[in-house]
Amino acid sequence: MAQGYDTEEQKERVLLVGVQLDNQEDMESSLEELKALAKTAGAETVGKVIQPRDAYHPATYIGKGKLEEVRSLIEETGATGIICDDELSPAQLRNLEDALGTKVMDRTMVILDIFASRATTSEGKIQVEVAQLKYRSTRLTGLGTTLSRLGGGIGTRGPGEKKLETDRRIIRDRISRLSKDLEEIKNHREVARQNRSRTAVPVAAIVGYTNAGKSTLLNYMTDAGILSEDKLFATLDPTTRAMNLPNGEKILLTDTVGFIRKLPHNLIEAFKSTLEEAKYADIIVHVVDASSPDRDIQMDVVYKTLKELEVGDKPVVTLFNKCDKFENGDTEAPVLRDFKADETAYISARTGSGIADFEAILEKIIRESRVHLVQTFAYADAGKIQQIRAQGQLIKEEYTENGIEVEAYVPKALYQKLQ
Repeated sequence: MAQGYDTEEQKERVLLVGVQLDNQEDMESSLEELKALAKTAGAETVGKVIQPRDAYHPATYIGKGKLEEVRSLIEETGATGIICDDELSPAQLRNLEDALGTKVMDRTMVILDIFASRATTSEGKIQVEVAQLKYRSTRLTGLGTTLSRLGGGIGTRGPGEKKLETDRRIIRDRISRLSKDLEEIKNHREVARQNRSRTAVPVAAIVGYTNAGKSTLLNYMTDAGILSEDKLFATLDPTTRAMNLPNGEKILLTDTVGFIRKLPHNLIEAFKSTLEEAKYADIIVHVVDASSPDRDIQMDVVYKTLKELEVGDKPVVTLFNKCDKFENGDTEAPVLRDFKADETAYISARTGSGIADFEAILEKIIRESRVHLVQTFAYADAGKIQQIRAQGQLIKEEYTENGIEVEAYVPKALYQKLQ
């Protein structure tokens, strides 16, 4: 039989390897997530190996016996590489490569690879490259044999690719230059934020675990038209859109990059200016995938990441999304609670179910942050009423012989100005 030519890029076949520590969450669900990450990066998972241990093996991540098991599995399944569920040290990476004679990746490398393929704006690309360079600069010595085996695939994509075989000094110079570019972009973002705060329009930052439905929510509420896929990290670049609430109040909604457990520190550092949208928002909208069996772990990851970003004391609205999955009766609805949230709503960003409840919550939070104003303005000061309309919520406007009687809810800064 004549051999045909496969013009498609050869799909990587990977084994997932994890170490279950005594104090750790369920490793099975962590590897399921790693499988989804591998799939998003374009690899097919052909097997999983979990080793319960008191601590990671300092030299090879897993113990000697497990190494033999992994080697046999590689031969059996025809795997082209392995992905470890934790970030490996340069020595672990090198030793595993030598012991197994195959490509070795870790969770961080896969996440960076996905980010590299998803970044579309110049800011996103710079952020990813900085994270990639920082990760790789500590592993230059360990990547020698890996590079000869890569031949494309996970870990070779993105703007950082060409810098791989350069020395540390060139990488340091490149990081320094890119960091300056990021600082400039951060300053532009700061100016945009200040302009927004001057208009006193409230800002709600949509945060949540990756693939919880944040972009779908923003699209439903504002017709933003941003990509929303059933994939991890579909959104990297923050999008801000304005919308009017049913009471006429204007609000800005900002979508942010999804969180994930074991999110690489370099990535948090690189994306800090993007993630800081949450830090400067007035309201945090926490979207949770209600249908995920790991939702409690995912909620915990989000709160820990917000703490790391120093997001202070702000009202938190938790939206349990994808509730439409329980409405047909196929799946029993779980008990959904978030004791850390100020308000909770049960929604489907896909069908719009429960969105009215969410809007009512936003109206309530905004009203509570405002001052109740009852005042009569002279006709000569009619321009001030335009300010109230633009920045607050006008409830009553009556023209009398004494002037214009107004009742409204306004931001504190405007209230003081009007006095």
